[in-house]
Amino acid sequence: MAKKVAVLAVNPVNGCGLFQYLEAFFENGISYKVFAVSNSKEIRTNSGIALVVDDVIANLKGHEDDFDAMVFSCGDAIPQFAQHAGESYNQDLMAVIAAFGQKEKIMIGHCAGAMLFDMAGAINGKMVAVHPLAKPAIQGGKATDNKSEIDGNIYTAQDENSIWTMMSQVLDALK
Repeated sequence: MAKKVAVLAVNPVNGCGLFQYLEAFFENGISYKVFAVSNSKEIRTNSGIALVVDDVIANLKGHEDDFDAMVFSCGDAIPQFAQHAGESYNQDLMAVIAAFGQKEKIMIGHCAGAMLFDMAGAINGKMVAVHPLAKPAIQGGKATDNKSEIDGNIYTAQDENSIWTMMSQVLDALK
């Protein structure tokens, strides 16, 4: 039986990255639910396309056991996080990432995903691919220059253009 995936979408989200995951999951019969890292289910892509997703991150917090894996779909995550770090939805984001990490569930992300996984203490000692500008910020993991890295339960890609380099392994892990 395929695993169930919680997809976390920041606002604004990188549509190219988000839709690669969703399309692959849909085509392979993998169940997923998209949670906005926002107070509203209405978010936008970086290019301004309006989206209404399934739920908000606050409703995932405390229900991590309902899912086998988590995807962090990046966008303008770091600037938005820095600007709104004290907002409840960003506090919920970090709590959800930490919970998935503590339970050693499958964690998938691209761009700054590994940076947020690191901030939540979920990648200690693990190899990760991260956007080159975020590489110096990785403290607990080991950032590489590779397009993608798979280290145990952690699947990371450098950016949305590198997701494809790990997608077949992601799908294998989720089927």
